[in-house]
Amino acid sequence: MLLGSDTDQELAVRVGREEIDREGLWSAAAAVASRIHGARAVAVHGAPDLSTVVAVVGALSAGVPVVPVPADAGIDERRHIVRDSGAALWLGPPQEGVDLPHVPVDPSARSPFTLPEPSPDATALIMYTSGTTGPPKGAVISRRAVAADLDALVDAWDWTPEDVLVHGLPLFHVHGLVLGVLGALRVGSPLLHTVRPSPAAYAAAAGARPSGSLFFGVPTVWSRIARDPDSARALARARLLVSGSAPLPDTVAEALRKTAGHSPVERYGMTETLITVAARADAARRTGWVGTALPGVTTRLRDEHGRPVPDDGRSIGELQVRGATLFEGYLGLPRATAESWTEDGWFRTGDAAVRDPEGLHRIVGRMSVDMIKTGGHRVGAGEVEAALLGHPSVVEAAVVGEADDDLGQRIVAYLVGEDIRPESVIDFVARRLSAHKRPREVRVVRELPRNAMGKVQKKLLEGADGPGACEHRPRPVSRTPPAAR
Repeated sequence: MLLGSDTDQELAVRVGREEIDREGLWSAAAAVASRIHGARAVAVHGAPDLSTVVAVVGALSAGVPVVPVPADAGIDERRHIVRDSGAALWLGPPQEGVDLPHVPVDPSARSPFTLPEPSPDATALIMYTSGTTGPPKGAVISRRAVAADLDALVDAWDWTPEDVLVHGLPLFHVHGLVLGVLGALRVGSPLLHTVRPSPAAYAAAAGARPSGSLFFGVPTVWSRIARDPDSARALARARLLVSGSAPLPDTVAEALRKTAGHSPVERYGMTETLITVAARADAARRTGWVGTALPGVTTRLRDEHGRPVPDDGRSIGELQVRGATLFEGYLGLPRATAESWTEDGWFRTGDAAVRDPEGLHRIVGRMSVDMIKTGGHRVGAGEVEAALLGHPSVVEAAVVGEADDDLGQRIVAYLVGEDIRPESVIDFVARRLSAHKRPREVRVVRELPRNAMGKVQKKLLEGADGPGACEHRPRPVSRTPPAAR
């Protein structure tokens, strides 16, 4: 069964101050299932509350595909997701842009309603991508893929029912919903959702009853905790910290090692693939490296001409994957689905990566915006960003390639921090990396544009190639002219 079948009185989920035991959750979910079974799909308002959890579990119990809708979605995005998915019902409070019959979800409702377990090949989720190259696309994910992914992570992270999972991530993404809710329910470990992923909330969960042992976060969360020594020290009692969605800076990992006594393991995945690569709980920490392929998943690297890239830990290629965790395709978009796969059956992630001889992966960015070709060299933006974050004045960094008549592309760094001296930062990188990897220009900004998961939206940065490059771009506080060639 996808979610397990425990019916005892132990805590299942606590969201903020709301909580429900296992028997109550299955019964409340059954009340939802009794009202929606037979629907072709249901849209669920992904707010961080107990009703969202009950709605998702109820729909999965009924064998009805779940369409998670971001709680912070704008009207147009919400309308597109609801209409494109073919959802027949809306589960959650009424929202502007939703013209579906509304099904209220009451976590206190109870029902004995039951249905047979759906086929493993049935659709579990239709999750919408970020839509950086057009309207968001619906990735169709089977129950079999979800189960395979969660079981592989159980193995990698030694996840057991004795663990207590803590996170405050959104309940409409893979990390927060699939891993953070469905994972806990499948394993049988209680979930403590903090509503917001603040340092104080994570520290409180570490000392709660039951006390958190497994913590999920993104680099922004871990960075804030690292800057709050009291909260970081509270996590010393945790068994495992997990980071994902973007590379973890070395400075953050080192700060957590000093105060909490350990740093997070990292993992990699996409909406279309779920989590495919993860560092194991029992492996030595290598910050910036996302681990090895999970059981049931195979990876490879290919250059822009489709040729193999050596596993030397330096050579960059597109990461391609295949295996049990992958999606079925984009809803109603056969051409886009076909274009996302190679002729020999590998999914093209579009992410640039390196792999070492032991099979460890490091993601250096997107092939479209993070693979910079400068002066005849291929440079991964992620490597330069990691070096920049080692500078004491730099708090956040985003590196892009901008058109240059001489170099083809020049490396430009957008930085957030205090008292940043661009020339000093450029020299700092040049001393740590090859000289051709240094930024040719530094732009100090007040903030970087990010999405709900904390990922920097590089196409919104000034000069970045692609649609939307000039929209909502951050205004530079200061900049340095291009460095001498």
